[in-house]
Amino acid sequence: MKAIWNGKTLAESNNTVVVENNHYFPADSINEEFFTDSDHKTTCPWKGLASYKSIQVDGKTNENAAWYYAEPKDAAKEIKGHFAFWKGVEVTD
Repeated sequence: MKAIWNGKTLAESNNTVVVENNHYFPADSINEEFFTDSDHKTTCPWKGLASYKSIQVDGKTNENAAWYYAEPKDAAKEIKGHFAFWKGVEVTD
């Protein structure tokens, strides 16, 4: 699977975990050069606290377009440290 935005591959892995129709990419599969930390957080009742990263490619920014669970609840332990995408990021084979 690949995550692509603004013509660049943000992440690529054959070992994504699918939860609620989102592909979660392992942390070692993301291209760190495109990511910046964000203070944005959300809470899921069964997964826990989600942290976000913004994506920067060729001078364009996609705010809070990637999220991850650093310490998910037990029900979602398989996505610990994995990244998922939205806000126009294309996830494809």
